[in-house]
Amino acid sequence: MTRPEVVPGPVTVPLDASTWPVFAELVERNNGVYGGCLCTAYHGDCRPPGLDRRAFKEVLVRTGRAHAALVLDEAGAARGWCQFGSPEELPDIKHGRVYRQEPPPRPDWRITCVYVEPRQRGRGFARAALAGALDLIAGAGGGLVEAVPETVDGRTAQGRFLFSGTVELFEDHGFARVRKVGKHAWIVHRQLPPTP
Repeated sequence: MTRPEVVPGPVTVPLDASTWPVFAELVERNNGVYGGCLCTAYHGDCRPPGLDRRAFKEVLVRTGRAHAALVLDEAGAARGWCQFGSPEELPDIKHGRVYRQEPPPRPDWRITCVYVEPRQRGRGFARAALAGALDLIAGAGGGLVEAVPETVDGRTAQGRFLFSGTVELFEDHGFARVRKVGKHAWIVHRQLPPTP
């Protein structure tokens, strides 16, 4: 397997056919991530019968229908990612029933998952992954970006419940709260200009 060029500190690269092996290695190292989800749940019901999630995710990546910023460590190993896509690519959303009761303005992009492997948390990989996703979105034309993260202010939250990131992380990246949709979950938006 060919790894991307090694550079000091976390670096982000797009998830695509060339980086699929590094992503697959991260998933395998972490027992399939959240029970084997591989961030396929938000793609809706488009998985063909008989195709497991890993194979389905690979098809989506290799055909340009799944997007993420992979964050790599100093040795070039993937330590996490931030999944994003259009609402057509990611039609399902966290707290969807409550979200749809009073839908906000339709976004151009959704961020649905921010994952860092448990042993690597607290090292800035989630921050790098989100920044990388925003750079990729800006490079693809920017627009209204939406996510449904959870707030952790004043409470202790287990990492496995923060798969969509934290409100505080998104606010650090210029997002604003739009509406609460769960006990700790908020719709957040940011209007992101395109990269010139």
